[in-house]
Amino acid sequence: METCATVAAMRRLREGWQGRVALVPTMGALHEGHMALVAAARMAAERVVVSIFVNPTQFGDPKDLAAYPRTLEADRAMLEGAGVDALFAPDVAEIYPEGDETIVETLRLAGVFHGAVRPGHFRGVATVVLKLFNIVRPDIALFGEKDYQQLAVIRRMVRDLFLPVAIRGVPTVRAPDGLALSSRNARLSPEGRAAALVLSRALDRAERLAAAGAPPERLAEAIRETVAAEPRATLRGLDIVDAESFAPVTEAITRRAGIMLSAEVDGVLLIDQREIDPPIDPPEDRP
Repeated sequence: METCATVAAMRRLREGWQGRVALVPTMGALHEGHMALVAAARMAAERVVVSIFVNPTQFGDPKDLAAYPRTLEADRAMLEGAGVDALFAPDVAEIYPEGDETIVETLRLAGVFHGAVRPGHFRGVATVVLKLFNIVRPDIALFGEKDYQQLAVIRRMVRDLFLPVAIRGVPTVRAPDGLALSSRNARLSPEGRAAALVLSRALDRAERLAAAGAPPERLAEAIRETVAAEPRATLRGLDIVDAESFAPVTEAITRRAGIMLSAEVDGVLLIDQREIDPPIDPPEDRP
């Protein structure tokens, strides 16, 4: 596996390759969820690049940025064992050189839902992802579906800017007890780790209610009740949206919908999501 620390080195390596190239953008502290992306990338392309870059522009709180886990050597070993062709691991000055002032933003999507809780976050995501696309020039890029709104933002950016890269979402990988895998989980105490299960419990409850024909406001109420019952958790964001248009769902669920949830557990912001189908028999058609 080649390791590139500069844009010039990554571009030189890319120039010598034939066949399809897949990119898996990450911020490191790799876990099984990331490795599922890598496995999907290996199935989709002849060459796989993984980027590790803790992107400062998507953090609103400097303390959150400073606390983000950094495990580059362990990450490198995992990627080499998985057969990755190249690791792109630049420093901040390489991606944001002095005088850098250009940003990319999906105006509506960046400012709603989780974007309203974390102002500027998706602007930072879109900007760095476009930079990575221009450096690596992948044919395919893979992202986890856990970051539901992020995936929508990237797809919209690719569509709007006519970027020649296919975006593929990979299902969320969960621990056996249901917790969505995340690099942030490493910051949880054992008690916080147990409390974090409230996110998946809340989504499970909402999914059962949706299958029974409950309206969106009842799903939202159930999620709030479930999170409120966990003393270590504080609800930060909750949105139920149409899976295609991302418009808020306020009436009966008649098409596939996405529930986006964020909660703070012992000071660590965690996110989770669930796509739900409409009930097989709409309520008005039931006897």
